[in-house]
Amino acid sequence: MTDAFVGDDVHHLACGICPSRRFPVGEFDVYERPTRDCPFDPADGNRYTAERVPVCVHPEKVGLPAGRYKSDGTAPGVQLVLPADESALVPYLHDVLYGAAPVLLEDLIKQARAEISRHFPGLDVTTTLRRALS
Repeated sequence: MTDAFVGDDVHHLACGICPSRRFPVGEFDVYERPTRDCPFDPADGNRYTAERVPVCVHPEKVGLPAGRYKSDGTAPGVQLVLPADESALVPYLHDVLYGAAPVLLEDLIKQARAEISRHFPGLDVTTTLRRALS
């Protein structure tokens, strides 16, 4: 079996019973919030779809956008939308990169490199990313 997304990290923001602590990304769904579409099962304390797919209802805690990763086979991904104001760029990137699931980081950094060069041609991309990650 593949390692769980969160694993044994007791300091991670994910809830103690979150499916991210038992399953890798792609083996559970993430909903925006609790809903009747993923009721709580008192037998084991987890939420499931009607098809018994485990569901996390706190995307901000696991760093994944809401998505039907297991149910629909959707691959996780985030689209960067850089701020128009250069002064807001480093704080925006900091929040996005630190709030993202590790499986998203490589793609986010690739997007950031391309988008910073395109939107802010006078900025040094590496320096900007280092500032955002420090």
